[in-house]
Amino acid sequence: MSIKAKIPANFQVIALIGRIKLDEHKPFIEKLQKHILKQKRQLLWDEHLTPYLGNKNEHPRATLLRQADLVISLGGDGTILKIVRDLPKRNNLYVLGVNLGNVGFNTEVKTSEKTFAYLDDILSGDFSVDERLLLRVTLYRAGKKIDTHLALNEAVINQGNFARLISLRSEIDQRKMLDFKADGVIVATPTGSTGHSLSAGGPIVHPRVDSIIFTPICPSVLSVRPIVIPSNRQLTIYVETERRYQDNTIGLTIDGQIVIPIQYGDMIKIRKSSRKMRLIRASAIAGNYYKLLREKLSWGV
Repeated sequence: MSIKAKIPANFQVIALIGRIKLDEHKPFIEKLQKHILKQKRQLLWDEHLTPYLGNKNEHPRATLLRQADLVISLGGDGTILKIVRDLPKRNNLYVLGVNLGNVGFNTEVKTSEKTFAYLDDILSGDFSVDERLLLRVTLYRAGKKIDTHLALNEAVINQGNFARLISLRSEIDQRKMLDFKADGVIVATPTGSTGHSLSAGGPIVHPRVDSIIFTPICPSVLSVRPIVIPSNRQLTIYVETERRYQDNTIGLTIDGQIVIPIQYGDMIKIRKSSRKMRLIRASAIAGNYYKLLREKLSWGV
């Protein structure tokens, strides 16, 4: 959902969160620091920015997300995903992605002189916000909650080093949907539909379509196809494959960053989270999702 800001937000505390190894971008980072301080805003940063900005205002990522009004992500989509892992339950935190990575579906701003003009527009209230759906992924074992995480892109159940098909059972709102064998399954958000799910044959879903995408990975039966379900449904997946040897593992991977070993009989519940990722963009570059697809996926080339 895209929201045009009606009242300038009070972005008094700005946090920089970066990826590792930003040495080649040191001049840009130093210039960004000076530009923000010139705007008389408080600037904080994480440990990845300390080599370039010093440790005076360094804080852990979770602390930055609690204190900041605006977070500037310096990296690629992976840096955005790290922010999701510690995202607090608040509705007034905004994230601006600056692309210092590769593909950068969620980090449209590139490092150039225009970056600072876009930042000035945002600080003056001239911006739009894309509210992105998040998944709440919870693992249960023997009826007990084992782990829970947020996902911006997807949750994946896959073979790990288990070199044979996995048997899975899926339910929607406690009603049977599908029993199937496959290399695994991807449950993605519209934001994540252009990632792992797309590679597995899933559809591209516009971020404003409030939905969850269920994409089996290499199913044994060709009639087992991806399905898009309403986001107000709860998806439950049961692992029905027993491992034969001690080193046979099946994994639950969250946003490609968190990997949790899972076992026979485990239950994974996936639903829409009450939290949202609010990606902010200057009005001058907001709103052209199809142009973004053409550029990132090389359509028509």
